[in-house]
Amino acid sequence: MGSKLTSRRVLPYLLIVPSLAALVSLIVYPMFFSLTNSFRMWNLQTSPTPLGFVGLLNYQLVFTTTPFFDALRNTLILSIVGTFIEFWFGIGVALLLNARLKGMNLARALLIMPTTIAPIVTGFLFRYMYYEKGGMLTWLLKQVGFPVPLQGMLGSSQTALGAILLADIWQWTPFFVIVLYAGLLAIPEDIKEAATVDGASGLRMFAWITLPSIGRTAVIVIMIRFMQLFNMFDLVLVLTSGGPGTATRTLSYNLYQVGLVDYNIGLAAAMTWLIVIIVTLLINGYARVAFRNWEW
Repeated sequence: MGSKLTSRRVLPYLLIVPSLAALVSLIVYPMFFSLTNSFRMWNLQTSPTPLGFVGLLNYQLVFTTTPFFDALRNTLILSIVGTFIEFWFGIGVALLLNARLKGMNLARALLIMPTTIAPIVTGFLFRYMYYEKGGMLTWLLKQVGFPVPLQGMLGSSQTALGAILLADIWQWTPFFVIVLYAGLLAIPEDIKEAATVDGASGLRMFAWITLPSIGRTAVIVIMIRFMQLFNMFDLVLVLTSGGPGTATRTLSYNLYQVGLVDYNIGLAAAMTWLIVIIVTLLINGYARVAFRNWEW
C-alpha cells in the first residue's frame, strides 16, 4: 500500500521532467548564458573565449558605440504606427466580410495568402516594386502625385521607414482581419437585435455593441502583433539593411549587426537584455491598462 502511494506521488513529477528539461535547455540556460556574458569582454574576432569581467561596460558601450536610440525610435514607430493601422484596417475589412456581401468567400481565401508568404519573400517582392526605375509601386505613387525621391523610396531617409511599414501592413493586416472576423461571428444575434430595437445603428452599433464585444480579442491580438513588430528584422534586412544611414535601423537589426556581423558577443548580450527590459516594461504597462477591468 505504501509503495502505491509513493508511486502516485512521484509519478506527476516524473511526467513533467521532460517539459522541465526542455524549459531549462531552451529558455533558462540561454538566458543565463547571455546574462553572464553581458558582463564580460568577449569578441570572437579577438578571442574564442571571454577575456574577462568588465562589469557594466558593455551596457555603456551599447549607448555610446551603437545607434541604439535611433534604433529604438524606429522600432517604436514601426510597432506603434504599424499595429494601429493594421488593427483599424483589419477591423474595417472584417466588418465588410461580416456584411455577407457577394464574393466574400473568394475575398476570405485571398486575404489569407499574404500571411502565408515568408517575410523574407515579401521583402524581395516589395524591393522590386519599389525599384526607382520601373517599379510598380514607384510608378503608382508618381501617378497620384506623390513626390518620390530621386534615389527611390528605399534610398531616402524620408521615405524608407514608411516603405518598410507599407510592406508589413500589406502582409499582416489579414492577420487582424481573420482574428477579428472570428470575434464578430461570435457576437450573439439576440444582442444585435436588442440593440437595433433600442435604436442603435451604424456608428452607435459599432461603438456600443461590436467594439466592446470583440474587446478582449482585440486586446490580445494587438499585444501579440506589437511584440512581433517590435522584433522586426526580415523586411529591414532585405529592403534597406538598416539604411540609408540609420534611418531604418531597428533594435533587432542593431543586434544582428553587433552579434553576427561584428561578432561582439558581450555587447550583443548586453543589448539583448536591454531589449528584454524595454519590451517587458512596455507590455506590462499595456497589460495594466488593457486588463484593468477584466474579470478572470
